[in-house]
Amino acid sequence: MKNNFSKKFSLEDVVSISDFSRAQIEHILSQAQKIQKLSVSKKTQILKGKVVALLFFEPSTRTKLSFASAVQQLGGSVIGFDDISTTSLVKGESFTDTLKMVEGYADIVVIRHPLDGSARLAADTISKPVINAGDGRNQHPTQTLLDLFTIQESFKKIDGLKIGLCGDLKHYRPFHSLALALSCFKNITLYLVSPSHLDLPKTIREILAKSNNAFVEVTDLKKVLPELDVLYMGRIPKEYFAEDESFEQAKNFITVDKVLLESAKKNLKVMHPLPRVTEIAQEVDETEHALYFQQAANAIPVRQALLQELIKVKKHKPVNSLNLISEIQCTNKTCISHQESIEPKIHETVNQKLYCHYCGKLVE
Repeated sequence: MKNNFSKKFSLEDVVSISDFSRAQIEHILSQAQKIQKLSVSKKTQILKGKVVALLFFEPSTRTKLSFASAVQQLGGSVIGFDDISTTSLVKGESFTDTLKMVEGYADIVVIRHPLDGSARLAADTISKPVINAGDGRNQHPTQTLLDLFTIQESFKKIDGLKIGLCGDLKHYRPFHSLALALSCFKNITLYLVSPSHLDLPKTIREILAKSNNAFVEVTDLKKVLPELDVLYMGRIPKEYFAEDESFEQAKNFITVDKVLLESAKKNLKVMHPLPRVTEIAQEVDETEHALYFQQAANAIPVRQALLQELIKVKKHKPVNSLNLISEIQCTNKTCISHQESIEPKIHETVNQKLYCHYCGKLVE
């Protein structure tokens, strides 16, 4: 397949969904549709002779397996790890030294890491394209691209839909990336459904407020369910709760079952990045509302489209056009800048607000 990177994509890394324009998002979705229709023989030529490193510093099922499958179906090879106890990290090797070592072994590096901003640091450190497969509580851009692909395949559009995000909006990175991506589209009504202490981060809400779309914050899914075209559920991620936060209070926030769905539109689609815990009853799997397993399957063509674009990239040395300040430390305690021996980088916007270069969080 002809690569249109230079004309239509122009990203050298996939770190944040905020780096994407609407045109770039639509290009990936279009390429995913095309690659889905390719014969096996044509697919296996795209990454022939190429190596993709999967560096998973935290557990994963769907993301790791779908990336591995996507690479192998395109004729490439996979190296990497998903258990840091088997690596030199346990001997004290730094994250950046691990990256510099892997840089010599692979053509593309896919990273999943428990700390916010790790993918941005990786992209700044090595000369090979970096794909963020989830960084802490921050973002999960490739999940969002497959989510958008799933919505578009189901409704033949994204503009004009009423979409509910329901669960832990504070910590859960798929919510963060999807909310940001939807701000690129038109006439979206976004319903943010969460316990009051687990609402969407202020930085993201400010971006939504500047978009042309409406968003409504509620704590009761039942009140808005009849309005929705898409209900995007997410689990309450225990691993991201601090000791002073009440996981037990939030873990059973809502369970979507057949009784609840009786008030929904007939064509409502229920999505979930998985794994689910108690937030969607298994009985929903049998209904026409369930879209989450197809959503998971859509990871293959979407991630193949990204790999196809990035494999021909020759990265340029980063040019810092931002007003960077190194004297101020990021106030986000889960940011990678607190672990690695690196100089903090805070950039100042035109309205004099300060944001961390790595995790993107507002410095307050």
